[in-house]
Amino acid sequence: MTTLDAAEQLKFGIFLAPFHPVGQNPTLALERDLQLIEHLDELGFEEAWFGEHHSAGYEIIASPEVFIAAVAQRTKHIRLGTGVSSLPYHHPFMLADRLVLLDHLTRGRLMIGVGPGALPSDAFMMGIDPARQRDMMEESLEAILLLLEGREPVTMETDWFKLVGARLQMRPYQRPYPEVAVAAQISPAGPRAAGKFGCSLLSIGATSAGGFDVLGAHWDVMDERAEEFGTTVDRSKWRLVGPMHIADTKEQAIKDVEFGLEEWVDYFQRVAALPLAPDTTNFGSLVDALNASGFAVIGTVEDAIAQVARLRTQSKGFGTFLLMGHEWADTEATRHSYELIARYVAPEFQDSSSTLTASRDWAAENRPEFIGAAGNAVMSAIQKHHEEKAAKSANV
Repeated sequence: MTTLDAAEQLKFGIFLAPFHPVGQNPTLALERDLQLIEHLDELGFEEAWFGEHHSAGYEIIASPEVFIAAVAQRTKHIRLGTGVSSLPYHHPFMLADRLVLLDHLTRGRLMIGVGPGALPSDAFMMGIDPARQRDMMEESLEAILLLLEGREPVTMETDWFKLVGARLQMRPYQRPYPEVAVAAQISPAGPRAAGKFGCSLLSIGATSAGGFDVLGAHWDVMDERAEEFGTTVDRSKWRLVGPMHIADTKEQAIKDVEFGLEEWVDYFQRVAALPLAPDTTNFGSLVDALNASGFAVIGTVEDAIAQVARLRTQSKGFGTFLLMGHEWADTEATRHSYELIARYVAPEFQDSSSTLTASRDWAAENRPEFIGAAGNAVMSAIQKHHEEKAAKSANV
């Protein structure tokens, strides 16, 4: 069964893999990531999710839990999620125990994102068969949820892990446990698992051609599985991920992304297989292709608003838009892009500025009446003052 609160306003956050071109100082790159989340916390973004990768040299956070522990000490409000913990890479008991600890250290700001693992090179080094990863994810997720619930000891055995009367010694800070979201791209594996266990959905490839096309179908799968297993799924907890960089003008946005867009696309084409038209052989055609395909927004506030509205229509309703962190632009321009989104884009979907406009217009429309009344009050006060002085003089 699906629930959706019609009054729920769209939230905004970041999905930070992160992406850092090879050949630079990784320590400084990670520090920029930490500072960026501090900036987003100050701007009022609601969520930040961090990836787990172990190869290819570009996405360099190996443990989202460790990163969250660090960034939690530098932020106050923003919720922090594993985006995602690759379940086949961990014994479920050990991962569940670390997540409970992190839930306490963040005082309940933790969200748990799970997936099968994105980079085939990671699985290869651990001797994991890619054909088994999605089944392993579902087996591990079942075990982790049972451990987090803590109703009774968990005994479970698969061909890659074993639990014998297992129980976590500490209950989660959030009750019954933190929100759990399952990653999805094009395959129905994510929605199937999320629907079965009543978890949230994290659509990482929402703006890619294949991911955009299956948004509605993915929620249909969620509904079907929820009905089959007697769980509840909630559209307001559905996250869609997409890349944007905006500036005060489209020309400025394009100039900004000369900094790092081509390296980012090169990584995706060579490692992560981002499908782009064959004529993207120069920078101009690359920007045009990304914008025209709907995969990305490189433009203005208006372009960003149109993209989010497009996703809302295609999905028939979701709860949070996550901006894919990418470093297409330098630090200053990147931060300005997020500030424009917080200042002008988010209010369009949160109904947070319309009342200000209405109040300003009402005051302007009725200004003659208000000014007249105020003027009369001033004149009355002056007259009263003179009358009092005259009365005092007469009594002397």
